[in-house]
Amino acid sequence: MRRPESRVNRRTRAWTWPVVPLVIGLACTLSWSSPAGADTSRPGLGGAIDTILDDPSLKGGAAGVVVADARSGALLYRHRPDDRLMPASNTKLLTSAAAMGVLGPDHRFRTDVLTDGTGHGRTLRGDLYLRGTGDPTLLAADYERLAEAVADAGIRRVTGRLVADDTRFDDQRVGRSWAADDESSYYAAQISALSVAPDTDYDAGSVIVETTPGARPGARPTVAVTPRTPYARVVNHATTGAAGSGSTLTVERGHGSNTLTLSGSVPAGAAAAKEWVSVWEPTGHAAAVFADALARHGVRVAGDTRLGRATPDGARPLAAHRSMPLKRLLVPFMKLSNNIHAEVLTKAIGYETAGRGTWTAGLAGVSDWLKKQGVDVGTLRQVDGSGLSRMDNVTAGHFTELLLSVRRQPWYADWYAALPVACDPDRLIGGTLRTRMCGTPAAGNARGKTGSLTGASALSGYVTDADGRELVYSVVFNNYLVPSVKRLEDAIVVTLAKSGADGTETVRPRPAPRSAQSPALECAWTKPHTC
Repeated sequence: MRRPESRVNRRTRAWTWPVVPLVIGLACTLSWSSPAGADTSRPGLGGAIDTILDDPSLKGGAAGVVVADARSGALLYRHRPDDRLMPASNTKLLTSAAAMGVLGPDHRFRTDVLTDGTGHGRTLRGDLYLRGTGDPTLLAADYERLAEAVADAGIRRVTGRLVADDTRFDDQRVGRSWAADDESSYYAAQISALSVAPDTDYDAGSVIVETTPGARPGARPTVAVTPRTPYARVVNHATTGAAGSGSTLTVERGHGSNTLTLSGSVPAGAAAAKEWVSVWEPTGHAAAVFADALARHGVRVAGDTRLGRATPDGARPLAAHRSMPLKRLLVPFMKLSNNIHAEVLTKAIGYETAGRGTWTAGLAGVSDWLKKQGVDVGTLRQVDGSGLSRMDNVTAGHFTELLLSVRRQPWYADWYAALPVACDPDRLIGGTLRTRMCGTPAAGNARGKTGSLTGASALSGYVTDADGRELVYSVVFNNYLVPSVKRLEDAIVVTLAKSGADGTETVRPRPAPRSAQSPALECAWTKPHTC
């Protein structure tokens, strides 16, 4: 099974930051100039895009491109609009819109602590239940506050067990046809109704492994795991190398295990390196974080921890946490292309529409909503919410239909605002487009959802042309052999931004990279972020 764009390189990288926007803008201005010898035998917008699609990088590959007037819906350009292609993370356009339509922009996930026991002084005779509904934004600090509320209720001892209730969703943890060798990658983390995120990107179901070089070459580096809990066990075989030697550090988690094995070396004097790794069984991870928090607040649970048991009817609440509303969750979800958010929302749609938190029910709910918007769902296949599966097949025409139809929704402004913005350096504004199309009329103008898998790339969204007319576009490329075709996507969108009544000129794509060992991941997935 081929993996998404090449598996995350296990070699840990130090934190990096985007290139200074001025430098990016200058470089892009130089490379985005229109070619002096542009093809004039095919005039107009169609000829300009056709010229870009003639790039040798696409020889033998597949391309679907559709452009429409956003206001009227009139089609302005079509190239194989009905060819079903792997959309990669453009699938999130379908999932996010359906989530807003089905769950509503004010939907919040709720996490509760309940008991079926009775109080006797400071002793609770019975079990303590931690019940989740899918919140992917829960942090260790939120579990700390829940534990504090239990302690504030006067409870110091629980005679029963701690029960982690994740039954809102089924126990199918990974999506259909997800690559097995991505199992420990945080962007392919297991899906549960009860999880914990290690950061405010809300990478639920993962931990951050931070490795700091030792004091001298040959010494063991120190390792810290966030959130801190014995649930993830560290086996440290790494060493500290000579200053300036370069890092060869790898962090691996084996199948069915939460043992994190470090090997290789980190150079002396280097900054701490971070690696994001998924955990095995996120429900157990969340329960462990909560149990540790209870202990810190003086609450002792006598029994063991049980996973996957439903909270009994009539259990009384002790504490509760509510997530941010969906319209706010869309920002880290869409800007950073968070796969776990997409899958959680898919299962939440299933529970909302059919009473079952499963992929099957959720995808049926997505399909039903899309059909009501005029999308021909009989001619597409969606098997997960994120697009991580290579079985997803969607056309550029489908995306155009969706992008046109959602403009009529009352929540459209919030959904539109969640799309990445070309060349905006703020990660939660520019997102996966923040280093693209700089120094062009598309900078700060074009919005779109990116997508990348090995041999599959897509960009769909909105851009305003030189006459102030808003356009809808969808570009989906498949089966190319070069590392990336993002430069061709950008050239098409910049061409749209420059087009107008005075004519259209073909924009020269940036030169292809001279050397690239392997395709890059969706840039938001390469922690630390490289886009």
